[in-house]
Amino acid sequence: MDEERGGGLRGFLKEAAIVVIGALIASTLLRLFLVQVYSIPSGSMESTLNIDDRVAVQKVMPFKRGDVVVFRDDQEWLGNPDRFAQAPWLDALVFVGLMPDASSNHLVKRVIGTAGDHVVCCDTDGRITVNGEALDETGYLFTDGQGVQNAPSLDAFDVVVPAGRLWVMGDHREASADSRCHMRESHLGVPGLGAFPAVDSVVGAAGFTVFPFDRWRTFAAPVVFESLPAPAAPAPEKPVITGELPACSNR
Repeated sequence: MDEERGGGLRGFLKEAAIVVIGALIASTLLRLFLVQVYSIPSGSMESTLNIDDRVAVQKVMPFKRGDVVVFRDDQEWLGNPDRFAQAPWLDALVFVGLMPDASSNHLVKRVIGTAGDHVVCCDTDGRITVNGEALDETGYLFTDGQGVQNAPSLDAFDVVVPAGRLWVMGDHREASADSRCHMRESHLGVPGLGAFPAVDSVVGAAGFTVFPFDRWRTFAAPVVFESLPAPAAPAPEKPVITGELPACSNR
């Protein structure tokens, strides 16, 4: 009788271990190839994404202008990446998909321009233009408690996005140190390249929020981006930056 009970317990533990290991493998594969959850560390994307929101990022779907994307901080916009190191056991839980990535070595912004796009702020109505077409951004720019919406940008700029690069901005424009704030920075020895994250640094586009539950929503590029014209010329190898470089009011 005791042997039967012992054998039953061992069998149960063995099956439980198989289930747990299988779940961990499935979760890891899901995180590596399909979806990863990130924790939002700042208010630069409010109110599209608030601080501590958890957002699921789709790795297999291509992204485009207008999408909200998560990307590695290869440009070191956040400073020395070593300062974001966390405990190895936390890294392990993130790796297997049991915790959202909150290591802060990634950023989340909206893609405004892709390779070859001529992005300018602003036209006579205060709107950003892409390849000469004005963007109506009233559907997602941050609005404060008094109903006052952020302007598209307090800093003027005129750029052509180089090949393999992006121009990105936060939806809370007055609190986002985005591409506008890094136009004075060199990267890989190229002046101004610090403002343009690489396409290869993008983890994926935001698909949906998973927490808090009362903020659950899906994401798609605003319709206004669908009507933007294609670039007038092939993308340059280096950034084309015209006019004075902004001091960046969001520093």
